[in-house]
Amino acid sequence: MRQHQIAILGAPLDLGAGRRGVDMGPSALRLAGLNARLASLGYELEDLGNVSVAQQESSPTGPEDAKYLPQIAKTCSKLAEMVENALQENTFPLVLGGDHSVATGTVSGVSHFFKQRGDKIGLIWIDAHADMNTPESSPSGNVHGMPLACCVGRGPRELTYIFEYAPKVEGRNVALVGIRDVDQRERNLVRESGVTAFTMRDIDERGLTNVMQQAIAIANEGTAGFHLSLDMDVVDPDEAPGVGTPVRGGMTYREAHLAMETICDCSRMLSMEVVEVNPVLDEANRTALLGVELVMSAMGKKIL
Repeated sequence: MRQHQIAILGAPLDLGAGRRGVDMGPSALRLAGLNARLASLGYELEDLGNVSVAQQESSPTGPEDAKYLPQIAKTCSKLAEMVENALQENTFPLVLGGDHSVATGTVSGVSHFFKQRGDKIGLIWIDAHADMNTPESSPSGNVHGMPLACCVGRGPRELTYIFEYAPKVEGRNVALVGIRDVDQRERNLVRESGVTAFTMRDIDERGLTNVMQQAIAIANEGTAGFHLSLDMDVVDPDEAPGVGTPVRGGMTYREAHLAMETICDCSRMLSMEVVEVNPVLDEANRTALLGVELVMSAMGKKIL
C-alpha cells in the first residue's frame, strides 16, 4: 500500500449471482464519490473503466452446477490481466464488483505478478459467507459461492488454473473473517482447506481487534503482503441493505471501519476489491456510500 497511484477497475459481473443488480455495483460506487474522495487523500487516480462482461439475456446458462462458467472464466481471465498490468505500472489495483466471483480474477492477477518475482501472497476475505463451495457441493450452482475455493485450488479448472497454475494462494495464508452463513456440505471444505475462519461468534467473543490482528498475521506469514476482498454483505443489513444475499447479525458500522483501519495500519495490503453492492435492493445508495467510506478507511483516512 505504499503506492501513491491507484488504478480503479470495474468488474460489472452478475453472472455468478442468484439475483440481478450487482452489475450496477461499480457505477453505484463511482456515483457515491469514490474517485474524488480518494483523490482528497492525495492519491493519483486512473480509472480504467470496466472489464467486458457477457449479458445474462444473451448467454446460455451452461452447466447447472456452475452456471455461466465459461463466461465468468473469460471475464475473470481478462480482469486478472488488467490487475497484473496495474501492478506492473506500480499502481494499486482497486476492483469494484460485481458479484464475488470476480475475486478469482483479481486474486489470480495479484498472485501471478508476485509469483513472477519469486513471492507469494496472502488473502484476507471479509464476508458473511465462506464462498468455498465447489460445483459438487453447491446447492444453487451460483459461482459467486465458489471463488475462495478456486483461489486455494479447489473448483472448476477454468477458474483455478488462470495463468496455468494453482493454487493462487495457500490455504494457510488465508483468513476468512465475519462468516455467519455456511452451507452444510461447504463446512467440510472449509475445514479441509487450511483456511483459518473467524466467525461472527469469534468476533463477539474475542473482539474485532484481536480477530483482525490474527487475520493479518496469517496473511502476512512468509508473503509479500495480502489482497483484501471485501464483500459488503459482511456488514449487518441494517447498515448495508443493498446486497444480494443479506444475513442478519453482521458487523456493525464501527466494526467494519475498525477492520479497515486495522488493515491500513499494518501497511501490507497489496490490492483490494469491494463486491456485491446491489443498487436495485439498496436505499438511496446507502450501501455504496458505506462501501466508499470503508475504502477510504482502508486507504488511510483517519478520524484525527
